[in-house]
Parts: sequence; C-alpha cells; structure tokens
Amino acid sequence: MFINYLTVAWRNLLKHRLFTLLNLTGLSTGLACTLLICLWITDEWRMDRFHENGPRLYTVMESKPHAKGLLTTMESPAQLADVLKQEMPEVEASVVSTPRGWFPGFTVTAAGKHLKSEGLFAGKDFFDIFSYPLLMGDKKQVLADNNGIVISESMALRLFGTVNNITGRQLDWQVDVFKRPAVVAGVFKDVPGISSLQFDFILPFSAFKSLMRIGDNLEPGGPFVTWLLLKEGITVPAFNAKLTRFMQDRTGAKARTSFVAPYADNYLYGTYENWHQAGGRITYVKLFGLIGLFIVFIAAVNFMNLATARANIRMKEVGVRKTLGASRWALIKQFLGESLLLSVLSLLLAILMVWLLLGPFNLITGKRLQLEFSLPLAALFTGITLFTGLLAGSYPAFFLSAFKPVLVLKGKMVNSVSGLWARKGLVVFQFSLSVVLIVAVMVVEHQLAYIRDRNLGYQKDHVVYFNAEGKVPEHMDAFLAAVREIPGVVTASSMVGSVFGEASQPINWERQGRTENILFRPFQTGEGMLETLGIQLKEGTGFSGNYAADTSRIIFNEAAIAAMGLEQPVGKTILFGNARREIVGVVKDFNFQSLHSRVQPLFFIIEPRGGTVMLKISAGMEQDVLKRLDGFYRAYNPGYVLESHFLDEDYQALYTAEKRVGTLAGYAAALTIVISCLGVFGLAAFTAETRRREIGIRKVLGAKTAQLTLLLSKDLLRAVSLAIGIGLPLAWLMMHRWLDQFAYRSHFGWEILAMAGGATFAVTFLTVGVQTVRASLRNPVEALKAE
Repeated sequence: MFINYLTVAWRNLLKHRLFTLLNLTGLSTGLACTLLICLWITDEWRMDRFHENGPRLYTVMESKPHAKGLLTTMESPAQLADVLKQEMPEVEASVVSTPRGWFPGFTVTAAGKHLKSEGLFAGKDFFDIFSYPLLMGDKKQVLADNNGIVISESMALRLFGTVNNITGRQLDWQVDVFKRPAVVAGVFKDVPGISSLQFDFILPFSAFKSLMRIGDNLEPGGPFVTWLLLKEGITVPAFNAKLTRFMQDRTGAKARTSFVAPYADNYLYGTYENWHQAGGRITYVKLFGLIGLFIVFIAAVNFMNLATARANIRMKEVGVRKTLGASRWALIKQFLGESLLLSVLSLLLAILMVWLLLGPFNLITGKRLQLEFSLPLAALFTGITLFTGLLAGSYPAFFLSAFKPVLVLKGKMVNSVSGLWARKGLVVFQFSLSVVLIVAVMVVEHQLAYIRDRNLGYQKDHVVYFNAEGKVPEHMDAFLAAVREIPGVVTASSMVGSVFGEASQPINWERQGRTENILFRPFQTGEGMLETLGIQLKEGTGFSGNYAADTSRIIFNEAAIAAMGLEQPVGKTILFGNARREIVGVVKDFNFQSLHSRVQPLFFIIEPRGGTVMLKISAGMEQDVLKRLDGFYRAYNPGYVLESHFLDEDYQALYTAEKRVGTLAGYAAALTIVISCLGVFGLAAFTAETRRREIGIRKVLGAKTAQLTLLLSKDLLRAVSLAIGIGLPLAWLMMHRWLDQFAYRSHFGWEILAMAGGATFAVTFLTVGVQTVRASLRNPVEALKAE
C-alpha cells in the first residue's frame, strides 16, 4: 500500500511540473539559506566554550565613573592575579595577561628565519586553566622561567621543521625597541578557530614585569587582563560583593566596582553600559537567527500557499476517488504523503546547495565552516521539513477529503472563501518581511557609504605603515631620514601602536575643586606625525623638532580641552599625570575610533622610538614607492621582509561586522523576494487556470488584453500593496534603532522607503504580469472547448 501511495504521489508531482518546480525551488532555497545561517550561529555560539574548566572560568571586570556614566572594562592591575590567588580562598588559580592586540606585532627569529607573529605575555598557570593542549612540556612549568617561550605547532614547523625534541632550542623575539633571547620551553597544538584568543606563542608575564619594571604594589586600573578559575560551588554574586570590597579596601578606589563575568560570554556579550551587560556580537547572532527564521517561514508559507491553491483544482479527483470506494483516511494519507515527499526532496536539494555554497559563504563571513553531521541540527531541519510538509498537506488532506462526492461531481462545490483569505494573508506576511529586509539592506549600505566618504579630520588615503624590526627601532631617526629621500615619499614619522584604538589611559584631573578621572587616548609619536596624517591645528603649533624641549610638551585635541575645562590653553604649563608639561597646541577633533563612538579626549607626546613607521606617499606613486621601499628595507635590514599596510584599509576593517551584515542581509532580501515572487507567480498561474473559462468568455465579448491583465492581477497587487504599507513603518522603526548605535550616522529619509516600496511593487507587477498577460493571450476557443 505504501508503494502505491508513493507511486501515485510521484505521478501527481510529475503531472503538475510547474507547481512542483516552484515548490521545490522555493522551499529548498529557503532551507539552504537557513541551514547556512544555522551553521554560522552554531560556530559563533561554540566560541570559547571548548575549555574543560569553562563553567568555572571568569574574567575580572571593573566599572568606574566616567563623564557619561559608568565605564566597564576588563582592565586590571598587573599584580591582581597573584594577590587574589593568595588572599581569596574562592580562587583556585589565576592568570594575568597583556591585552589582545596590545602589541603591533612580534618578530621571532631562529636559524636565520624571521617570522612575524602574534604573541602574549601570560602568567604561569595559563596552560593549567585553559585547554590549549601541550605537545611538549609540563603545563605547570613551561611559563615558570623568565627566559622561556612556548610556541605553537605550526611555528615550530616553520622555524625548526619539526615539533620533536626542540625544547631547549634558542630563538630571539622582538617587539618595538625590545629584543630578547628565549629558550623553547614547550610546544602547544595550534589554537582552534573557535577560540577568540588567537596567538602563535606565549611568553612568561614575569619577563614582562622585569622588562617594564613593574612593582608589586596593587594599584587601581591598569591595561592588563586577569582570568580566574573559581573553586567548585562558589556563588558568583557573593564573590562579586567580596571582590568589590577587597579592591576598594586595598586600592582606596571607593567609586569603582569589581566583578567577574564568565569567560565564555566575553565574545558574545562583551558590551557594557553603566555596569550592565548591553549586547555585543550576540546582537548580530540574534539578527541573523531572526533572518533565518524569516526566510524559512517565507519559504514554508510559499509552499503551503501553492499546495492549498492546487488542492482546489483536485476537487473532482477527490469526488471520483470517494465514489470508487476510497476512504477518507486513505485520501488523507495520500495528500499528506505527496506533501511530505516534496518537502523531503526539498531538504535533500537544500543539503546539496549548502555543500556547493559553503566555500563562498565562508569567504563572506570570514569563517571556516564545514558541513558536519550534528544531531541537534539534523533534528531541527528534519522537524522543519516534516512540519512544513504536514502543515501544507493538512488543508487538502482534511478539508477536501471531507467533501461529499455527489456535490463535487455535480460542480456545486466552490472555492473556499476562507482559503482565499488565508492565501492573501500569507502573501501579505511574506512581502511585509521582504520589504523590511530590503529597507535594512539599503540603510546599511547607505551608512557604510557615509562611513567611507565622511571627512574624519585627518588624511588616511595614501598613508602606508609597517612595524619596525631588526635594527630599525634603535636607529629610527636615521632610518626615517633615509626613507624621506625615496622619490614619492612626502613625509614619514613613527608612533607607538596604531592610529585606531580605544581611549585607555585614565588621568586624574583637578577641575573646579574636584578630581575627575578622564580617559585619554595617548598618541606617542615621533616628529612630523601631524603632517604625515594631515591633522589640522586649531591653535598653537606642533612640536619644534628639538627633542630635549619637546619631551616636556603636549598637544591636546578639542575634546580633551573641553573635558578638562581649559580656556586659552596654549602656553599653559599643567601637571598631567606625574609630569609637568607645556601645552603647545590644540588639534581639531578627528575620528581615531569607529564612528560608533564620539571623538574622545587624546593627547600627543614625543616618543622618537615608536615601533610603527608611517609614511605619506604622493597619489599615483604607491606601487613605485612600495617597490623602492621594499628594496631599501631588505638592504637596510638583511633577512627581514617588509610587510606594509594601507591606513585606509585598516579604517574599513573597523566596520567588518557591518559589511558582513550588509552583504548577508542583501542576499537574504534577494532570496525572500525571489521566493515570494515564485509563490506569487504560482498563485497567478492558479488564478489564470481556475478562471480560464471566464477569460475566454470575456475575450469573445471584446475584453482587451490590458483589461484582462488588470482583472487577474489586481487582487494579488492589492495584497502586495498592503504588505508594503505594513512593512515600511516596521522597517523605519527597526533601522532607526540600528542607526542609534552610531555616534555619526547617515540621513534616513522617506526616499529610501519610497525606493524599497517601489522596487517591491515593480518586481511583483512584472512577475504577476508575465503570467496574466500569457493567460489573456490564449485562444478563447481552446478555453471554451476544454470546458
């Protein structure tokens, strides 16, 4: 009996090829898109959750007063990890580390090979609390020696050609002006892609303390990161209260609140506002989860719409079957079987599409996703497929099977009004979602264009930078003088770190009788950096070029002067931090951060031995200058390879997340429109088929093609117009909320809404129009003869 049902179902699918093709295409495309999104969400959710100690692993956070409320960071003192382990019994282990991205880049040298790599300084318990497996070495001892270094498997292969028996081998590391020898103490397996902390090697934090002459006194603040492994059964709220009291008593910073946050949550929930967690990457995870649901729902609605529409054509088939003795249960199984067969075929086709599209999808998202069997994912999509198939088949199965065969065969059954309204309602819902996504794509692209074209207050174009290596940091002045002689180089300078970054140096400032803690972004640069970046002075002058005099001078931006409450600042000598400095100039505000944030206070001081070299190149001469610079660098620094970057590319990288959102939302909007139009096309074909006799009679009576086209399409176009009317206000509200996260945003006016609504209506009109014009051009004689 099952084989019989399957055979009949297959024949019906082949008989109605157009509807079968539309259903297969729409549902499989929707399932494929949603499956890709689910793979991405799963990968995001797995980030940092592979550590064996994950449930007990925490990051120390601190909230402190700020000009606009409370500022929450993961910054802590260098000594905190050791102090907490010694004095708080709740702490089983602790690790201190330098922040991610704090160093512009290390150079590691061994056997005449120079590798540019990413590294951290970390406490000796690092490999004890984190699950980064060691291939060689004891996890409790590899970071105990100041002269040790632990390298990754891939770095060992690149430096020594093997991972075996290399402990004790010598190498050198260099960052900025610091260059030290080290001994390989261990080798760890390469860091997996699902770790937000990426590094090629680890150096002992004790070596960093010796290098920077950091003492043992516990002071508030600090740029370092502290991770804690709490003992089993510790209540986190009680520990947080105790930690705050401990820090306030030991440091005297009564206005600061300390607490711990789960380490695994930092990746997705890393944004805080006034002490409370306020989002992070989880916002995009939720957004794409919602888009995935929208797409699969639209595809399922489309599938159900076409299934219910086609069911009305099969009324006579139901009547004949029941007359010949078919039971209602047999008809129910028949209709449900057809629907389930089609939905299962769609799922198989969707899996094939995902396999083919995974490579391009990884390029868009920057991931390394693989199509692997996962029980939860398999259960989810099997459930979606079965639910869609059963729901789509339920209308013909339970509604049509209940008809009396006599009435059906006499032609006294008419199309269900409720079914008609249901189909129109589903069309409205489909296109409302489509309009929302189209507006979202247009607004995101408009904001990205605004970001690209906005005047940032400095000149990022034609500016190249690279990390100083070898003997360059020790002879920076001579090196820059030689670089300036290369034809096409306008000017060159150096700095510590990079242009883009967050304000991170707290300075206590006396203002109107009270002490305020202001966060400044320090720019420690060599001579000529203002000219290299094209930063404009509002008043005063730049640095004089006299190093002895310039070391006691400082330049602020407008935001800093406003925060400090200074009037006529140029020429004043102030106590800034622990030193007295003369204010020689004020620069106009420029965006050194993402446009999500307003310009923060900053200052320039002279540091001639910065580790980043920056040069301005004449427009059109970039490739020629880079070629000459590469040759000069190899000659000046034998064995080292120049790796340069353009500053404008770094600026665009600040908005990688927004670009990916825009790209993925664009594909999602295109898919929803295509899927919705496939459904509308099928419904237009169904309408033309059911009204074939009416069309023939009207043509015989003189109706024009335009009149018939309007007659057949007006109901669907009304539904789409209603959908546009619903979708545009929703899109306006949602995208205004999205734009609110930018301190500097583009204008979002009615023209974007008009373009989105007009485009949706035009595409729908063309889709419906093709089918209705085709129906109205048929020979009326054929239509009437068939009846």
